[in-house]
Amino acid sequence: MPELPEVETSRKGISPHLINKSVQDVVLRHTQLRWKIPQDLLSEIKGKILLSIDRRAKYLLFNFSSGTLLIHLGMSGSLQICPLDSPPKKHDHADLIFADCLLRFTDPRRFGAILWLGSTPEDSPLLSKLGPEPLSDDFTAKYLYTAAASRKLPVKQFIMDQKVVTGVGNIYATEALFRAGIKPTRSAGNISQKRYQLLVDCIKEILQQAIQQGGTTLKDFVGSDGKPGYFQQTLQIYGKTGQQCPNCENPLKSVKLAARASVYCANCQH
Repeated sequence: MPELPEVETSRKGISPHLINKSVQDVVLRHTQLRWKIPQDLLSEIKGKILLSIDRRAKYLLFNFSSGTLLIHLGMSGSLQICPLDSPPKKHDHADLIFADCLLRFTDPRRFGAILWLGSTPEDSPLLSKLGPEPLSDDFTAKYLYTAAASRKLPVKQFIMDQKVVTGVGNIYATEALFRAGIKPTRSAGNISQKRYQLLVDCIKEILQQAIQQGGTTLKDFVGSDGKPGYFQQTLQIYGKTGQQCPNCENPLKSVKLAARASVYCANCQH
């Protein structure tokens, strides 16, 4: 699943091609994604200039004078800038057509979304209850420590809760907890503010590194240029159960948390 760095990589990749250009047409081939694409989408954005593209959590927000269009990549979605005469392939479900190029939304599993949020996107149920962005100044050790008070939830599930902090998915939560030396099963309310400071720093560092390197190479993810991300080359423990810990060389273990495998080092994380 594309996580925050993949989505941010897509935003940075497509923005220079589209900002300050007007939408000439919208082509919808398959409208039934996670939610049905609104049929009146064309009337909302045709002829409108795309003012900016923002990211909130894993959502991309296309801002027009008439309102905001939300695109979510789901589990297997991607966005690419294509020439106007590019023939669509099987899983190319929607195109936003501009004067000199088109933005193509591809999603083999159809778990993504294209929704019109209108002029008050912040009121959308998808956005209104999200926690702070992990790379923002609002995401601090004090905030995380306060939010975790009396919480018995495992810390990995805690930092993956989008109401606590947005966009910290399974891969980056695993890597950040390892770098911070915190066991993923440890109760969120049983961690000191000092250790949360280390975790916050690690989350920010890992996400920034991933964005710089183009996201994580996942089977279904490609960047806005059609090429995969590259952060997987530097993953330390994610997906490496049974292999040697890069720090102490003990075998890495795995535990199921919320039906997901979570890799950790029993010696280095406590």
